[in-house]
Amino acid sequence: MSLICEFKRRSPSAGEIAGGIQLADQVKAYEEGGAAALSILTDPGNFDGDLGDLAVARAASTLPILRKDFIVDGYQLVESAASGADAVLLIATVLRDSRLEEFQREAAELDLDCLIEVHDEDDLVRALESGAEVIGINNRNLDTGKVDVATTYQLVTDVPTGKTVVSESGISMREELDELERVGVDAALIGESLMRAADPEALVREFAGPGEQTTEHQIP
Repeated sequence: MSLICEFKRRSPSAGEIAGGIQLADQVKAYEEGGAAALSILTDPGNFDGDLGDLAVARAASTLPILRKDFIVDGYQLVESAASGADAVLLIATVLRDSRLEEFQREAAELDLDCLIEVHDEDDLVRALESGAEVIGINNRNLDTGKVDVATTYQLVTDVPTGKTVVSESGISMREELDELERVGVDAALIGESLMRAADPEALVREFAGPGEQTTEHQIP
């Protein structure tokens, strides 16, 4: 199971998570622990992120970097590539079908991978029809804020063989990763539990288990 380890200072649901943590130190700990990739929140309004965080993460780590933000304009793709990102998040819920396809084409021209985030069956159908290769199943209900990993189990069975599946949100134990791997999930995106950990490197190591790190700038 590959780990995409996230840096975020706060969230709308949890408030401030770890305001005093230095980004460079945290991503170095993730890499040393065995992370396969990094997720960096750059949205300032909801997560206290900044576009400049991508450059800080790139200078501190050799891992591939996902810019996690609300991408709604093609210029943000250019920004992402110029700032050191290797991939961007495209949220099916907030993008029209034409935009999903257009942004994936534009991202490919900029040598960016795309993680297409879905929340329900409707999103999944649209993501697959758009040509998505990497599907992120977000376990958080956007209407209620409730997190339930069962969402991944419900949707993963409808993802065709050959696609990469990432489970996002609500994962805090190694046993959950083992079970997700058993049903065909390829990677997990984990943030809050790592940001709150006294020793993030040790926790990543526990989550990652044995195996080799990803060294190329490509999201698993």
